[in-house]
Amino acid sequence: MSKVLWRLLGAIPTLFGVVLATFLLTRVLPGDPAVFFASNPSMTAADIEQVRQSLGLDKSLPEQFLIYLGSLLHGDLGKSISTGLPVSTELMNRLPASAELTIFAFILAIAVAIPLGVLAALRPGSAIDHACRLIATLGVSMPTFVTGLLLIYLFYYLLGVAPEPIGRLDPFLVNPPAITRLITVDALIASDLETFWAALRQLVLPGVTMALFALAPLARMTRAAMLGALSSEFVRTARANGLRRRTVIFTYAFRNAMLPLVTTLAMTFSYMLGANVLVERVFAWPGIGAFALDSLISLDYAPLQGFMLLMAGIFLLVNLVADLAIAAIDPRAGLK
Repeated sequence: MSKVLWRLLGAIPTLFGVVLATFLLTRVLPGDPAVFFASNPSMTAADIEQVRQSLGLDKSLPEQFLIYLGSLLHGDLGKSISTGLPVSTELMNRLPASAELTIFAFILAIAVAIPLGVLAALRPGSAIDHACRLIATLGVSMPTFVTGLLLIYLFYYLLGVAPEPIGRLDPFLVNPPAITRLITVDALIASDLETFWAALRQLVLPGVTMALFALAPLARMTRAAMLGALSSEFVRTARANGLRRRTVIFTYAFRNAMLPLVTTLAMTFSYMLGANVLVERVFAWPGIGAFALDSLISLDYAPLQGFMLLMAGIFLLVNLVADLAIAAIDPRAGLK
């Protein structure tokens, strides 16, 4: 427990660095937010200056940063100028949509990538191995928004088997009572199968799009880790002692291959949560990624800074969970 506490305390300098970097990055963006939000032909230069003062942009950068830092220490992420709501409220309202999509895509990627990587390692040079390489190459080389548009064109426009990409749920259906705020889970809790299937159908195409993005590193890492484990001394010894093939593969080889794989899973999940910006835009998904993109376009600093700070916090948390999982798999690794 003390090591976990030290890890959490050690994250403070990292978060401070993220806060400083995001603050400076948003300030070097081209354009003047005051001019953007006062983009009305009737506005005079005095009106624009008044808007700039109300946003605190008339102060020096150190003053702005100290004010921002002080607000963060009180749990205030600022207010979105576009919507007029607190950034924390906006992020919490949209985070469940991004989480539902990311978790669904992550489970889908794991369900395909790990068996595929294991099979490719067991049969190097086979058709499965080549298929693993092909999927990994496609996943790396194709941008997510291209994959998403292709899937929409094929399954919605040509085949007509996918629903219209208009968000989390058909507008003619009613959201289930919000408990977890994940529509599929809440629909199951409410025993509303019609809403569950409708929400699941909306999830499939964006989920597959993001899963293809995650498949590449997971499948390749699984294959490489399994090849390394299968060629190790302890596996050869286990085989020489006549242990069953399944025992050798899953108890000895796969367990040791899980150590680098868990790290890759954590990194991939963090990337997926932050990299779903374009997927959410393509599928009109009301998540935090689309919100951050809108904020970037409209020079709305506070939501953009809040988004990056939230992503950094999730990244640190996921990595801590990965280290705990590694320590549970191999106690020798410990929690450093």
